[in-house]
Amino acid sequence: MLTILGGNQRFCDGVSRRSFLKIGGLSFGGAGFSLADLMRAEATTGRAQRHKAVINVFLAGGPPHQDMWEIKSDAPSEIRGEFRPIPTSVSGIQICEVFSKLASLMHKSVVIRSVVGCRDRHDSYQCMSGWLNDDMKALGGRPSVGSAAAKMLGSCDSSVPAYIGLANRTQHVPWSDSGNAGFLGAAYSPFKPDGPGMENMKLNGISLEQLQNRKQLIGSLDRLRRDLDARGVMESMDAFGSKALDVLTSSKLLDALDLSKEDPKIVARYGDGKPYNYQYDGAPTCNEHLLIARRLVEAGARCVSLSYGRWDSHGQNFALVRDHGGKLDQCLSALVEDLDQRGMLDDVTVVVWGEFGRTPKINNGAGRDHWSNVSCAWLAGGGMRVGQAIGSTNRLGEFAVGRPVHLQEIIATLYHNLGIDVGTATIIDPSGRPQRLVEQSPISELV
Repeated sequence: MLTILGGNQRFCDGVSRRSFLKIGGLSFGGAGFSLADLMRAEATTGRAQRHKAVINVFLAGGPPHQDMWEIKSDAPSEIRGEFRPIPTSVSGIQICEVFSKLASLMHKSVVIRSVVGCRDRHDSYQCMSGWLNDDMKALGGRPSVGSAAAKMLGSCDSSVPAYIGLANRTQHVPWSDSGNAGFLGAAYSPFKPDGPGMENMKLNGISLEQLQNRKQLIGSLDRLRRDLDARGVMESMDAFGSKALDVLTSSKLLDALDLSKEDPKIVARYGDGKPYNYQYDGAPTCNEHLLIARRLVEAGARCVSLSYGRWDSHGQNFALVRDHGGKLDQCLSALVEDLDQRGMLDDVTVVVWGEFGRTPKINNGAGRDHWSNVSCAWLAGGGMRVGQAIGSTNRLGEFAVGRPVHLQEIIATLYHNLGIDVGTATIIDPSGRPQRLVEQSPISELV
């Protein structure tokens, strides 16, 4: 917790001190880990020479693979559904009619129609880390991509957290999980500006002018304490406290979160995703989050994760896909064009996926139920070989055929695009053992 001079306290040297007044706590993963502590942890890591980043869009609930990227026109009516396929900017590749804008950007993106390795669990853990949430659970679990990147690459900018989660809290809480630091500890959890951290960013009513005056007081006390600390420990700690204060008082992070500072034409291009239909216990279709993600990456974030919509379509599957899909088509196409126009697309990987797919057979409520045998994903940017449709399912959309793509291959590709070699990179767990980030290699067709 960042602190400023407050009430009285007496130290063992007999000199009276005023204790520190807590302000600007900044919530990192809800674990009570302070910003200054995070700065200390990041000081042990190096920095990447180039700013590569990932925007991970989680379609919570499980999107229907056969109603998005691989329409089963030749399947029986109880399988086929209501949608027709439309051509894209890449000859021979068709996707669902709902995604007309993304169809025109197929040459800048990739659809994977044969994702395997999913489990029937309603949470984001696999899409954030590549692992099941009970793997290494005794040691805290496996870290997400953003946490591992923050650990291995450090911050690009000292005033912007390396890993940021934008997911609004949902009634079904696992759907709003922005990722977990696992055994790396709370220092590498995502900063969540939509939670308590955002209120703390407002300095609890303390003006910047007042804060700067207190900063001068801290400096005076720090000099005295450094004189008393022959070992230099306090000097080191104060440096991190000062760095934390710089984050708190910097406008860079707050500006990135403030869409009033964005060009209104760009804001309109993304849309707002309202009204929030079919939300229930899930996330809203908040189109602005994709724009904020771009702004955060531009400001220096390495990984931004968010939860978009509620895709658990046990009923009214086709109405839901028309609603959610149309809104996603608008903001996702805007994001690709925005990144491209800013010269960022080759450095930023966008991935869009959910925890599993949906059943081939349509149920009596015009819905599709859970289907973990195969799922789907959409990617863009990151310097990948785009303009592809990878893999396929059988005629009924039941199983992957031709080229099954394990979900860890997608995670490995994200690491690769960040500049991390999953073949050699390891992270030391609390027991002192080196742990590989994933067990699969990047998707060979893309890298």
